[in-house]
Amino acid sequence: MSQTEKSDRVRRIVVALTVAGAVVAAVLNSGLLGGTGIADAAGGAFAADATVLAPAGIAFVIWSVIYLGLVGYGLWQLLPTQAAKPLHRAVGYGIAASALLNAVWIVCVQAWRIAESFVIIMILLGVLLVTFVRACRRARRGTVAEIVLVDGMLGLYLGWVTVAASANLAAWLADIGIDGWTEAPGVPGTIALIIAGLIAVFTAWRGGRWAPAVATSWGLVWIAVGRWSGAPDAPVVASTAIVLAVVVLAVTVWRFRSRTRQPQVAAVRRS
Repeated sequence: MSQTEKSDRVRRIVVALTVAGAVVAAVLNSGLLGGTGIADAAGGAFAADATVLAPAGIAFVIWSVIYLGLVGYGLWQLLPTQAAKPLHRAVGYGIAASALLNAVWIVCVQAWRIAESFVIIMILLGVLLVTFVRACRRARRGTVAEIVLVDGMLGLYLGWVTVAASANLAAWLADIGIDGWTEAPGVPGTIALIIAGLIAVFTAWRGGRWAPAVATSWGLVWIAVGRWSGAPDAPVVASTAIVLAVVVLAVTVWRFRSRTRQPQVAAVRRS
C-alpha cells in the first residue's frame, strides 16, 4: 500500500469516526433519551424566547437534515470507489473538523460554558467557510451524490451556522447581563444580523449554490417569526432579518444564473 493510499484510508476513518461522534453527542443531548436538551441547557440561554436573535423553536429541525447529510457523507466516502477522489481529499478533513467542533460545542453548552461555545461556533463557521470554498473550486459539475452530500450538506451546515453564530453571541452577552440583547429595539442584535448577512452574501457570491442561501434564509425567517409573535418583541430585528433573507436569496439567484450560463456560452462559442 502506497503512502497516498494510507493517507486516504486514515482520512476516511477519521471522517467516519468524527461524524459518528457528532451524531451520538447530538442524540444524547437532544432530550429525546432523557436529560436536558439544548434549549433548556445553560439556564435556558438558547431558548426561543431568551434573546432578540433566538429563532423560533421549529427552526432547529434543520439540524435533522444536516445530521442526515453528515451520516450520508460519512458512509459514502467510505466506499472503495471514493477513496482517492480529489473532492474528498479537499473537503474530508474539513467535514471531520466541523463534526468534532459541533460535538465540542454541545459539550460546552451542556456545561454552561456559553463564552467558550461562542468561540467554538466561530471556529466552526471558519472551518465551514473554508471547506465550502474548497468544494466550490471544482471546475466540472458534480454528480448527484456530490451535489447532495457535499454541496447540499455543507451548504445547509454553513448557512445555518452563519445565523446560529449570531444567536450564540446574543446568548452569551445576554447571559452576562447586557440588556440590549434581550429587549427592543435590539440594536446590537440588528448589527450582528447584518454582519451574518454579509457573510451569507459572500457565500452566495462565491458559490452561487442554493443550500447555504436556503439555510441562512430559513434561520433569518424564524428569527423574524420569533420576534413578531413572541417575547422578546423586537420588530426592528424581525424586519432586518426579512430584508437580509431577501438579499441573500437575490444574490444567490444572480450568481446561480451566472454560474450556469457560463458553460452554455462556452459551448456556443466552441460550436
